[in-house]
Amino acid sequence: MSVKIYKPTSAGRRIHSVTDYSVLKKNVQTPRHLLVAKTKQAGRNNSGKITVRHQGGGFRRVLRITDFSRIDKKDIPAKVQTLEYDPTRSAFISLVAYKDGTKRYVLAPEGLKVGDTVIYSESAEIKPGNRLPISRIPVGTLIHDIELIPGQGGRISRSAGSYATLQNIEAGYALLKMPSGEIRKIKETALASIGQVANSDWMNVRIGKAGRKRLMGWRPSVRGKVMNPVDHPHGGGEGHNPIGLKYPKTPWGRHALGVKTRTKKKYSNRMIVKRRSK
Repeated sequence: MSVKIYKPTSAGRRIHSVTDYSVLKKNVQTPRHLLVAKTKQAGRNNSGKITVRHQGGGFRRVLRITDFSRIDKKDIPAKVQTLEYDPTRSAFISLVAYKDGTKRYVLAPEGLKVGDTVIYSESAEIKPGNRLPISRIPVGTLIHDIELIPGQGGRISRSAGSYATLQNIEAGYALLKMPSGEIRKIKETALASIGQVANSDWMNVRIGKAGRKRLMGWRPSVRGKVMNPVDHPHGGGEGHNPIGLKYPKTPWGRHALGVKTRTKKKYSNRMIVKRRSK
């Protein structure tokens, strides 16, 4: 995939770029049972109060139901019918048709083409799109859509361009190098798909203008230091001043920016061999 750059016909277009979607299939007839309308919360709870700031607006989107498990389709080959854009995720998705007649959406890895065959099987070939238990995958292979708990469905490496590297298998556990750099143990019976998730150039796209961000559902963010002292701990002062505190704070006085939020006694700490690099 690549990034498409337009001519600078306006101030917003000058630093504006988009993902090149020319490789995707257009005017696709999506099966109705795979579509769900996504309701907008705009950062509000059930009583209508804003609990998450800077959310709202945005283009209306329809959620594509994606199969992250494939566990009920073991040893049934599926033919790739489309490569599609998904408005609710950064990765591309593929509509696959199984031999028993059912259709599902799955994450599209790099190198997958329309007409290819993918399968979930313990003896599947090591090629992009196939799904296997980690114990059946060679060391050094790039994998995505990885289960944290066997049978749970994929949880790791699902965004555009992401992958984890299988480093070793020992004593019933696989050592995976995560996209963050963390090395973690996962049971060897967990499932994973082969390859790197497609649309790796997604991270190089430049938004270009504020209006495009509003269409994505982001409302404007106001810096605390330009507020009054009554509105924010960083507020007050004359002109352009620093925050005047030992550490940054949220509008409600809690520590912000760089604070560790992971529970120190979290049950899965024993599964982490090496923390992610700083």
